[in-house]
Amino acid sequence: MKLSARLDHIEPFYVMEFAKAARELASSPACDPAQGGRSMIFLNIGEPDFTAPPLVQAAAKAAVAAGRSQYTEATGLRELRERIARWYAEHHGLAIDPGRIIVTAGASAALQLASLALFEPGDEVLMPDPCYPCNRHFVAATGARARLVASGPEARFQLSADGVTSNWTEATRGVLLASPSNPTGTSIAPVELARIVNAVRQRGGVSIVDEIYLGLSYDSAFSHSALALGDDIISVNSFSKYFSMTGWRLGWLVVPQQLVAPIEKLAQNLYICPSTIAQHAALACFEPESLAEYERRRESFRARRDFVVPALNALGLKVPVLPDGAFYAWADCSAHADSSWALCEQLMRRAHVALTPGRDFGPAAAERYLRLSFATSLPLLQEAVTRIEQALIQ
Repeated sequence: MKLSARLDHIEPFYVMEFAKAARELASSPACDPAQGGRSMIFLNIGEPDFTAPPLVQAAAKAAVAAGRSQYTEATGLRELRERIARWYAEHHGLAIDPGRIIVTAGASAALQLASLALFEPGDEVLMPDPCYPCNRHFVAATGARARLVASGPEARFQLSADGVTSNWTEATRGVLLASPSNPTGTSIAPVELARIVNAVRQRGGVSIVDEIYLGLSYDSAFSHSALALGDDIISVNSFSKYFSMTGWRLGWLVVPQQLVAPIEKLAQNLYICPSTIAQHAALACFEPESLAEYERRRESFRARRDFVVPALNALGLKVPVLPDGAFYAWADCSAHADSSWALCEQLMRRAHVALTPGRDFGPAAAERYLRLSFATSLPLLQEAVTRIEQALIQ
């Protein structure tokens, strides 16, 4: 069977390959406590251990019971778009026209729609290295190319305005940023983000900002939406992370008015509409009881960060920039190994702790860094640190 040439530009998702190996080991006798083994602790996948809160679950059940499962508009339920707009007003002081909000089948669909609407073969899109691999693959799937700019700890592992100007070419179409970022949990300082956006505007480009972790911000200095910088910003968001609805596959875009119709046309053809049941359930995310629960969970994530980052530093797995959002620590493992892949494999087999090597996130420091997800309980994180320490001194 002849495959399309675009597949040549899509790399394997090594995070998932590593997760598959961890799951296989986890099902073996070595990880079975009943047979004297130690269970696997999974710190490799970016998925909250919290599930949708009670009101959201109840809203989904009510929608099913009432038969509210027909197609919605491709852009999503009007009521949900209006409620998202109110959330921006209440939490960010922003007046967003609900007509500029497009509800999507997860943030992945949002990024795919934006990429298909904006990029063509031969275009280049600037991104930092490290960055979430799927973001550059959404670009590659259009025939365009992600141009990675090495971004170290001095730049908070983020693209800078100077990096934009020095790497911009005739082929450059814009930038795709993430703040806070996966895999680093770091955000772009507001002043620097404004400089980036201005540099892109001056060159006639587009600025797409992935803000799916914005709700999980731990520092008010970095908790502002890029949408404050103007109506030309394209913001991607999600119900997966802060709102704990990963498998419900629901996200949204905020786009300039002139992009609404083109993206709606794409959505109509690609998937008709987002899950209707998930949309009705998501309305309950914005109830006071749910929002209070989300804030309690955010503080739990903060407590986990405040434990795990000093613990990693003490083990010689230095985290050079404190994550100010999300639930990731980007740790330098060069004091212990020349290869993060080899070290993660060693820790998986010796300590039964699954981490993520840096290979997925860009070539600049792939062997030097690994990612730990602290989206699991504090007792498990404490046990994992103890096991890692024991494995490192063997």
